[in-house]
Amino acid sequence: MYAIDLGGGAQLRPLEPWQAPEFLAHMDRARETVDPWIPWAGLSADLESATATLQRYADKAASDSGRLHGIWLDGVLVGGVMFVHFDVAAGTCEVGCWLEPAAQGRGLITRSARLIIDWAFEVRGIYRVEWHCRTDNTASANIARRLGMRLDGVLRGEFLYKGVRHDTEVWSLIAPDRRAAN
Repeated sequence: MYAIDLGGGAQLRPLEPWQAPEFLAHMDRARETVDPWIPWAGLSADLESATATLQRYADKAASDSGRLHGIWLDGVLVGGVMFVHFDVAAGTCEVGCWLEPAAQGRGLITRSARLIIDWAFEVRGIYRVEWHCRTDNTASANIARRLGMRLDGVLRGEFLYKGVRHDTEVWSLIAPDRRAAN
């Protein structure tokens, strides 16, 4: 297994089904702040469901349609970044993230997301990277801005959370914009 040093005692590495007990402990710490934004956070409530969440992403990695990476700080799982979907044939993917409060304010998500976005563009030839977030998720929108993304628009009523519909912002970065920024 590989680990990428993020600095300050943090690492980015694959998050896999065999790590479900650690993932569940992390979700127990993070669930309240993560659940409104990440649909599977509230669903990963016991070992069986946490394992199922990680297995779905392992299956996506095997089919080259998504990936999940954890962020560890001083040896403790505190968050992660993911390819929610990944379609090389279409040249598109969607990146997402989550982080428990104890690890916020260190730039871990921005550095981690930049790493997987660079990999998508440079290694896999992706043309368009998307970032979706609810319109009331200012922290997530700020990360998209730091990554050089542009707001494409708002999908009205797209995200259903606990019976209430929320609007979703769609941000993107395309290969020509990325090259121009570098």
